[in-house]
Amino acid sequence: MNRNRKTSLLMSFILIITSACSALAAPAIATSTAAPTATGAPTATPVSLYQQVTLTSVPSEEDGQSPDSKITAQTPKLTGSADPRVQGFNKEASDLVQSVIADYKKNLAQMPATPITASSTFDVKYKSLSSPGNIVSIKFDTEGYVAGMAHPFHMSYTLNYDLAKGKDIALSDIFLPNTDYLGALSKYCDAQLNTRNIDFQDFSQGADPTPTNYKNWNITPDGLMITFDEYQVAAYVAGPQTVTVPYNELKSLINPDGPLANFTH
Repeated sequence: MNRNRKTSLLMSFILIITSACSALAAPAIATSTAAPTATGAPTATPVSLYQQVTLTSVPSEEDGQSPDSKITAQTPKLTGSADPRVQGFNKEASDLVQSVIADYKKNLAQMPATPITASSTFDVKYKSLSSPGNIVSIKFDTEGYVAGMAHPFHMSYTLNYDLAKGKDIALSDIFLPNTDYLGALSKYCDAQLNTRNIDFQDFSQGADPTPTNYKNWNITPDGLMITFDEYQVAAYVAGPQTVTVPYNELKSLINPDGPLANFTH
C-alpha cells in the first residue's frame, strides 16, 4: 500500500473517532410530549348570610288624642336578602316594638278622660351590641311618660337572634344542660352591684337567680351583658343598671356546641 493511501485511510479513521466522541459528549435535549397542565379556576367561597345583609332603622311616629300623646319608635330591620331567616328576624323585631307600644297604649287608655295640659309620650330606641356575625343581639330602650305622673319611666327589652339558624336564642341555649347558670350569673352580678353606690342591699332581691331577673341579656364582644331595669336593683334616681359578665367567668358552663361556641376558644 502506497504512502498516500495509508495517509488517507488514517485521516478517515480519525474523522470517524472524532464524530463518535462528539456524539457521546453532546447533552441530550429532552422533548416533552406531555400536555401542559391546565390552571384550575379558583373555587368561589360561599358568602355567609350575615355578610349579605345590613342592619337599618325604620322610624315611625304616631299622634293620639283624648288624651294627647305622641309615640315615636326606631325598629331595626335587616336589608339585602329575602332569605326566610332574615325575614324571621325582621318579624321578631317588628313584633317586639309593636308589642311594647300596644302595652303603652293600653295603660294610656286607662287614664281619666279629664283633659290634662301635658301630653303623654313614648319613645323606643335600640342598640346593636353584637359583633358582626351570625348572632344579632339588640337592646331596646324605652322611655314613657303618662300625663300626670311624677316622672318618666324606662324599660328595657332584648332580642338575641341566630341568623344562621333563623331563630331566637334563649338564655338556656347558651349553657350546658342541668347547669346552674342563673346561680353563676347572680353571684357575679351581686358582687359587682355591691361595689356601686346605689343602695343595692335594699334591692338585692332583684339580682336573685330567677328567670325574671335575668330576662334582659345581650351577647356582646366582652361578655354576657345583663340589664336590670330601674327599681329592680336600685332606686329610681340611680337609673337602670347593667353588668357585663365576662365569658371566662362562665366558660365551664357554656355549651361548646351552642351559640357562644366561638367565645370559649
